[in-house]
Amino acid sequence: MFTDTDIARIGEGVIARTLPKPEWTHAAHFAAAVWLLTRPHLDAFRDMPGLIRAYNEATGVPNTDTGGYHETITLASLRAADAQLAARPNATLSSALAELLAGPFGRSDWLLAHWSKDRLFSVEARRRWVDPDLMPLPFN
Repeated sequence: MFTDTDIARIGEGVIARTLPKPEWTHAAHFAAAVWLLTRPHLDAFRDMPGLIRAYNEATGVPNTDTGGYHETITLASLRAADAQLAARPNATLSSALAELLAGPFGRSDWLLAHWSKDRLFSVEARRRWVDPDLMPLPFN
């Protein structure tokens, strides 16, 4: 699916705000997460929210209470990517990402196994982390 070069291009494209908007897919979000998590000069959990907000603005997507950046989805996705990387510390980024996407996290609706739709898409969940209300995440 994605090569290590593709993953770096996506991560760098989000930071530079040059990734073409049609390429900002569910899989690309995870590619960016995997790449950011492995950059020693970045703290993905601290930096990714601002990077996504800035990228959204640069591509004409307003960050509002109903669209754009979503804190709970971003942090849950980062946690999933981080758990995958921790489980496979010697894997290439492309193989770690391929395994992540081949499982339940590869589905864009994976979060709905853990959060009710109303809770996940609430203004509160968009603005800050909201714990799952259906089933705990399988990682911290």
